[in-house]
Amino acid sequence: MTKTETKNRYAYLGLAAVIAACVMDLLDSTVVQLAAPSIRGELGGSEASLQWMTAGYTMAMAVGLLVGGRLGDMFGRRRVLLIGIAGFTAASLLCALAWSPESLIGARVLQGAFGATMLPQTFGLLREMFPGEQMAKVWGVFGPVMGLSALLGPILSGVIIDADILGTGWRAIFLLNLPVGLFALAAGARFLPKAAATLRDGRLDLGGIVFAAVGIFLLVFPLVQGRELGWPLWTKLSLALAVPILAAFGLHQVRRSRAGRATLVEPSVFRKRPYVFGAIVAVAFTAAMGGTMLILSLLMQIGLGFSPLRASLSTLPWALGTIVSGQLMARHGRRLLHVGLAVMATGLVALLVTFELAGTSIGSWHFVIPTLIGGVGMGQVFGPLFDIITAGVDDREVGSASGILQSVQQIGMSLGIAALGTIFFGLAAATPAADAVSHRQVFLDAANTTGLLTIGLLALAFALAFLLPRHARGHGTAESAAPSAADATAADRRELVAV
Repeated sequence: MTKTETKNRYAYLGLAAVIAACVMDLLDSTVVQLAAPSIRGELGGSEASLQWMTAGYTMAMAVGLLVGGRLGDMFGRRRVLLIGIAGFTAASLLCALAWSPESLIGARVLQGAFGATMLPQTFGLLREMFPGEQMAKVWGVFGPVMGLSALLGPILSGVIIDADILGTGWRAIFLLNLPVGLFALAAGARFLPKAAATLRDGRLDLGGIVFAAVGIFLLVFPLVQGRELGWPLWTKLSLALAVPILAAFGLHQVRRSRAGRATLVEPSVFRKRPYVFGAIVAVAFTAAMGGTMLILSLLMQIGLGFSPLRASLSTLPWALGTIVSGQLMARHGRRLLHVGLAVMATGLVALLVTFELAGTSIGSWHFVIPTLIGGVGMGQVFGPLFDIITAGVDDREVGSASGILQSVQQIGMSLGIAALGTIFFGLAAATPAADAVSHRQVFLDAANTTGLLTIGLLALAFALAFLLPRHARGHGTAESAAPSAADATAADRRELVAV
């Protein structure tokens, strides 16, 4: 075997390690919503604990993504990726061994933090292993594998939970990460290039990390816990305090930038109004998406009594629609952004109409057409959204702008899960059910109301989208043929979360 053949074989084994790491993160970012009712059935806990199982992950991911890329520059991408894989795998084991809702939520926070450490390193490493035109071939493998994993992941999880292998139940979905993580760790240590640090004198903006983490926590925590605690004064003060804390984060970044010191974000991007409006669009859209997926899972399993497998199969058309429309987006470009928001809203309207017409006799097949329509719309939005938002930023700013949007996406997910989940549970608890039929109706009514609020979020995104740049970044140039290094991690993350 020639040196070139050996090098290529090693590179593809390194690619397998990267894909394994991304698949591991993808599965754990999607399957917990499906498993949440089963987890609560064993561990107990409040309704808020169901929200924290996902919101804790996305909150940690939001903060971690602000710093993950810089860690790779400071200490080397390979080293940081391997630390992320090891930490994520260990956190998965902690999830599987959880003895209480609080211990599981803590382990989920660790997963999110280590996931944010892994993901920003992946594309840079692939660029080193596959230069030039080879990268297009790699992207042709990477994208379909991730899409297929997103499609089959929830179904596999439903099968595993229902099978109750050796009595492990929902714990098996976390144990599944152990062989995947160990393979990624071993293959990555052996076959990934030993990239040197590019910022040997770099410094982390620890103050910025604290401001961002505290601000996001003060915003999300009262939304999740407030209803169960009766909305005491401190929950309202927490929401009010989140605004100046996040403003202080922005001021802190501006001051450090002017002093020539390291920042978590590039403050200049916030002077571009289309980018700011785009960030708001991203928050509204991802909040609608995160809340919708949580509420569908809760409605099907807690309200309608579906098994985890039946619930995953009932939302399969949503995943199929997202993947199919993503391919359409690649051919027709960003013009489908408004259409996608309208189509997704149409799918939700169709779902609410179905709830009214089918009533308590609703079955799995009633979800097929509405969720397929909703998935098609979601895919049309996810594809071009980030490229359109970053179209107006300078080349030197695009890396920071993409990183901010990744964090904004996670913040939007957290807010949607917190706010819409709280409203859903509040409505369901407000009307006691006398029997099984009325129990189903109570949950359908709660889903109807939160569905209307979700449509309102999509309408807000639709209106603000008119203020975004007309064309996506790289429109009409060779740049549009493949994702740029700066944008690639954001593209990966969009695909992971979309389904």
